[in-house]
Amino acid sequence: MSELRLYRLADIIGDKKQGIKPIIPVGRSSWYRGVQDGRYPKPVMLTKATPAWRSDEIDALIEKVSQESAAQR
Repeated sequence: MSELRLYRLADIIGDKKQGIKPIIPVGRSSWYRGVQDGRYPKPVMLTKATPAWRSDEIDALIEKVSQESAAQR
């Protein structure tokens, strides 16, 4: 079992200014729309204004997207 960590939004969608490469290459508004629609996992709120996402849920999302992509080929 891998160690659980929390990802901030910049860790997931990347941040060119900070030199962070995206794990999932979508824009900020697309990410939040996906969270609202249920396509992406809901965040854990660290503070009232600081969302973070569990690494196991992001890993599961990556696996799901990979499987869907492979099935379409």
